[in-house]
Amino acid sequence: MEILEKRHSILVTEFDRYVAEHPEFAVNIPQNAQIVLQIEGDEEYNKWSRNLAEKQRERGQPVVYVKIKGLKPVKSRLIKPEVVLS
Repeated sequence: MEILEKRHSILVTEFDRYVAEHPEFAVNIPQNAQIVLQIEGDEEYNKWSRNLAEKQRERGQPVVYVKIKGLKPVKSRLIKPEVVLS
């Protein structure tokens, strides 16, 4: 998988999580809108994301740009793992 595709996949997953945890964020996003994720300071990804959105956009579909400042470091969600030797 290309690096920009992988970055996009991660961002889409995180965006979905964010909206699920903060439903008020999505109140101003029109129904059936084309969401275009943009990362502050990453023009290569931003251009790629805009091009992808334009290819996928349906005629008359509203477009919403979501500007993201960045991602927090990945943290494990494991609860008290243990090592068990056999």
